[in-house]
Amino acid sequence: MAQSESSTDEEGTGSTGGATQVLEFGLGDETYCLDIDVIDEIVDAGQLTRIPNSPPQVEGVMDLRGRTTSIINPKTVFDIDDEGERNRIIVFDPDSIGDQGTIGWIVDEVYQVTDITPDDVDETTTANDENVHGIVKGDDKFVVWVDPDIVSSE
Repeated sequence: MAQSESSTDEEGTGSTGGATQVLEFGLGDETYCLDIDVIDEIVDAGQLTRIPNSPPQVEGVMDLRGRTTSIINPKTVFDIDDEGERNRIIVFDPDSIGDQGTIGWIVDEVYQVTDITPDDVDETTTANDENVHGIVKGDDKFVVWVDPDIVSSE
């Protein structure tokens, strides 16, 4: 995604004091975000092929530009009961997520790309969760900043 090149923080954690771009998305009634540097593209949810005996968070696979992409339902990982729309897939950059192959998260809605600074992030509420970078304090909402590796730890 071309927007990721304008991020001033190469680590993507906001640790250098610069702004980090994150993509906000909806799962049920809650808003989450991911560092845009780990995202390859966002596509419309299409037909999935179910995989027998796969973990509960794996919805199936789909073909994206000749690549077999595993589609994960983060609602299962985050224990969210709401069904929601499930109309977009956030596809991760394979180079950014380790040895997991090509993975996408099926989400209800994609909202916007936002710049956040370290001052915007409250890490005190997530001190024991290595897969949550913190809670981003917005004007009228809280956004949970998650790490895509959370699906590999389940």
